[in-house]
Amino acid sequence: MNSISLLQEAEQALSQIFSGIDSQVKKNLRRVLAAFRRHRVGAHHFASVSGYGHSDLGRQTLDAVFAEVMGAEAAAVRVQFVSGTHAIACALYGVLRPGDELLSVVGSPYDTLEEVIGTRGHNQGSLLDYDINYRELPLAPSGEINWQGLAKAVQPQTRMVLIQRSCGYSWRPSLSLEEIEKIIALVKQQNPQTICFVDNCYGEFVADREPTAVGADLMAGSLIKNPGGTIVTAGGYVAGRADLVEQATCRLTAPGIGSSGGATFEQNRLLFQGLFLAPQMVGEAMKGNHLVAYVFERLGYAVNPLPFAPRRDVIQAIKLGSAERVIAFCRAIQQHSPIGSYLEPVPAEMPGYESQLVMAGGTFIDGSTAEFSADGPLREPYVVFCQGGTHWSHVAIALEAAIEAVGPLLGSVPLRKT
Repeated sequence: MNSISLLQEAEQALSQIFSGIDSQVKKNLRRVLAAFRRHRVGAHHFASVSGYGHSDLGRQTLDAVFAEVMGAEAAAVRVQFVSGTHAIACALYGVLRPGDELLSVVGSPYDTLEEVIGTRGHNQGSLLDYDINYRELPLAPSGEINWQGLAKAVQPQTRMVLIQRSCGYSWRPSLSLEEIEKIIALVKQQNPQTICFVDNCYGEFVADREPTAVGADLMAGSLIKNPGGTIVTAGGYVAGRADLVEQATCRLTAPGIGSSGGATFEQNRLLFQGLFLAPQMVGEAMKGNHLVAYVFERLGYAVNPLPFAPRRDVIQAIKLGSAERVIAFCRAIQQHSPIGSYLEPVPAEMPGYESQLVMAGGTFIDGSTAEFSADGPLREPYVVFCQGGTHWSHVAIALEAAIEAVGPLLGSVPLRKT
């Protein structure tokens, strides 16, 4: 069997799943359209203001639309957020105070939060530097939530619980919306005042609701991931309880300014349009994930999630088992990217990450993981993470090359070059 035949087999096997994703896209798009209609979004909202950014009607309306779509009291969508990590950091610094405790209930957080928290790095103004304590609830041996431990994990000083929706650079399953809702319920049973904060990166529009619609007090994410619809050039968001959103934006700007500042630099149209496109783009990425999982499981590799498993985010992990395979995979994806196809990914250090990374990111927006990309840390067990995709057919084309570059594991389906 050659790579094209394998992909054709995958497309046929996944046809019902693809149809289900299309139905989900339609449901989420109705949600977005209803919010646009209710807030009477018009071309006049595309205009921007300069300077301090005060009284930006488009930005204010976008915040209201975004909050409704997310099922939140309030939202702040800002191009001034450098990344999802920056938006998360603003939420943490904005809400937590000296003596408070931050509890991560899904084991270790994503690499870029380690220096924010203070478990890595020194004298950079981390949470630990400001006497904000940190604790982790280890995962169960199965790699899933330790539900028994969680039922008694909240202490009097636990001001905030950190819930990372996506797997990050780990092999644990990403969280379903139902699991997030269960975590929140267990936390609130122990202390109703403990704030449940969700790192929502990679999870927007995968389900028909968001964490703030099932009880999360606050969440944050990046606009060059799902909610930017692949066209927003930069930024992030926070959404949730109005007082907590304001506290987060006071860290982005300054106390007394909060959410009332921040010029949008003529980006309002892209921000609105990106939100409109987001359900469709997420649907395409999910289809691509299923395709990647099916093909590489047939080649003998461990994949997470499994090919027919429901998607919980737009990340697909493949355990390739060696640095050479991770590099070869990323180079194949880069060669079939629209931008920079002539570049050759090489392992390198990256700010905020502990290990060297190799990244394939031939995207129109630099670093956009809403567009099809692949990356992984060069450390055991050598897992590559695929995410995003504007249309699944692009993923299929790139996979042809990835199959040839990496090859099957011994004892799996035999393949021959076309």
